[in-house]
Amino acid sequence: MGRTVPTYRLALESMAQQWNDFRRALRKDDREAFDSLMNSARMHASASTYAISLDPVESALLSMLLEHEKGLLDLKKKLEGEKNGGEDGSLGGCEAER
Repeated sequence: MGRTVPTYRLALESMAQQWNDFRRALRKDDREAFDSLMNSARMHASASTYAISLDPVESALLSMLLEHEKGLLDLKKKLEGEKNGGEDGSLGGCEAER
């Protein structure tokens, strides 16, 4: 009888279950951040499945890092937009938000 390799999605949910005690021990705001990280890993499940890594933790961590990088790049673009919009003394529309 052949062996069946669990899908990445199943492996990820298994990891989430293993880390559940850790999650419960976190403060509420840390728990929300932890859940966000796990959701980041779930968002890239298709790419992780396609990549066929021997270690699903590696794929999960790479997915989490990818989402962080996207967030950082978005913040950098917003800051650059404020700098460029603020050259004439205005804050590029941010003044109305205050």
